[in-house]
Amino acid sequence: MSLKNQQAYQPLPSAVAAMDNPAMSNSSSSSGSNDDVADLVQSRLPPTYSSQQLVSSDSDSMERQHLRGSNIVPGVPATSHKQWFAVAVLCFVNLINYMDRFTIAGVLTDVKKTFAIDNDSAGLLQTVFVLSYMVFAPLFGYMGDRYSRRWLMVVGVALWSTTTLFGSFMKTFGGFITFRALVGIGEASYSTIAPTIISDLFVDSMRSKMLALFYFAIPVGSGLGYIVGSKTAELAQDWRWALRVTPALGITAVVLLSLLKDPKRGESEGVEQVERASFCVELKDLLKNRSFMLSTAGFTCVAFVTGALAWWGPNYIHLGLKMQPGNENLKQEDISYKFGLVAMAAGLIGVPLGSALAQYYRTRIPNCDPYICGIGLFISAPMVFIGLVLARSNGALCFLFVFIAQVALNLCWSIVADILLYVVVPMRRSTAEAVQILASHALGDAGSPYLVGAISTAIKNKMLAQSRTVDSDVIKSMSQLAENATEIVTDTLRLRSAEDVYTFESLQYSLFSTTFVEVLGGVFFLITACYIIKDKARATAAVREYSEQQRQQQPQQQPQRITNND
Repeated sequence: MSLKNQQAYQPLPSAVAAMDNPAMSNSSSSSGSNDDVADLVQSRLPPTYSSQQLVSSDSDSMERQHLRGSNIVPGVPATSHKQWFAVAVLCFVNLINYMDRFTIAGVLTDVKKTFAIDNDSAGLLQTVFVLSYMVFAPLFGYMGDRYSRRWLMVVGVALWSTTTLFGSFMKTFGGFITFRALVGIGEASYSTIAPTIISDLFVDSMRSKMLALFYFAIPVGSGLGYIVGSKTAELAQDWRWALRVTPALGITAVVLLSLLKDPKRGESEGVEQVERASFCVELKDLLKNRSFMLSTAGFTCVAFVTGALAWWGPNYIHLGLKMQPGNENLKQEDISYKFGLVAMAAGLIGVPLGSALAQYYRTRIPNCDPYICGIGLFISAPMVFIGLVLARSNGALCFLFVFIAQVALNLCWSIVADILLYVVVPMRRSTAEAVQILASHALGDAGSPYLVGAISTAIKNKMLAQSRTVDSDVIKSMSQLAENATEIVTDTLRLRSAEDVYTFESLQYSLFSTTFVEVLGGVFFLITACYIIKDKARATAAVREYSEQQRQQQPQQQPQRITNND
């Protein structure tokens, strides 16, 4: 081995950087045992930068560092134009992805009138979409770890764009809900694969920043969905046109994705080749990863609350404000527009704030990530409760507390994604993303819209039944005084109570369940903090050991240039 190659593989001097960087670590031996990992965490030995490789020349080393977006000289960025293009494309597709999800929520009242459905069926629209989304996520996760991620995303985006467009022409509720289910299949391919591409392009704080940018598109895209849906429906005088905006943008997304370069899996960690294990072995390993499982449980609670509030929020606030004197003719489109602006503003602040807090505190508190997520949920829960109470009395304060609640909730998005990427080895990340999507949606936003709608419908029916019993008793007692009492009492009580008060109050009681779920999610994140340091070190040590084994197997060969999988 030449002296030049020996000098190219040197440890960084900062142990603090190793704990901050999920792709940096060192252990006292290459066995990767639990004892070695524990010694690594406790002793904080000087790390070896995991994306460094034995290279044939200094120029080759410089090119590899440039491709991985790391800094050769502290403070000097080396992010390439190709990397920026990849992030820009992925963020754009994620933006229109979530626009498409919540366009219907912006025109939900019109959809209910068109198909003559109640809250339970309206909630089912989102549930069938998320069910198909979560069912196909493991399939795309399996393929994303083995085949071309670029073409999987191209096919997926083309599918959800086409099915969204066709669904807008359906005249029956059965046909419409069928196409909403098909949309979920296409979106499962993209959401499962895209974060793993970012993880293969960047490490350390740069990865966290790019993930924050990627997940920044979720609340902003959701807000745009309300705005575009409501305003397009208002201008076209037909809510169906709201569903035809994102398919047009989807064509652009397909073209951009076809130009995307698919990086090598594990490229940012310095893994030149990836050996595949069976899916069962990978799944078993993930289930033993306590940080991954607990953070997934916490994220499931986030998904439950996000799904319920995003779907029912505009409709609920519209019902509350409409009951105030002078607001009898208030349109839901106006409320959806305002709700979208609030969601966008909360995303503009919450997502980057969560990422910034994580990067700031990691050098001081190694396990700060789950703490930030847990505290965010504990803050969001009472804000949601107060906002639900104020919806009927003060619209401005209601939107204010909804804004604060969403900012606190949005702290979790990029951090949870980052946790997954640094506690799971590169060759299993697409599978891990798929498992997290399956779990969070199966127990989270797949059922929350329908569950909230079904509970509110059951409560409303119970209220109506009790009201009819009271009305009947009153009418019997008053019938002795006047023959027309039945008609007067029935008309007076039925028009106001059944349609306005009971509908609003039943949905309010149902939405109160989200506050309890947020507290539960906060508890899961706090428990995650107990294991995350050790699991992070174990994953990093495994990556370093694998890279070392590859180096020893071919000590005299020149490393191949990084190429695309396809």
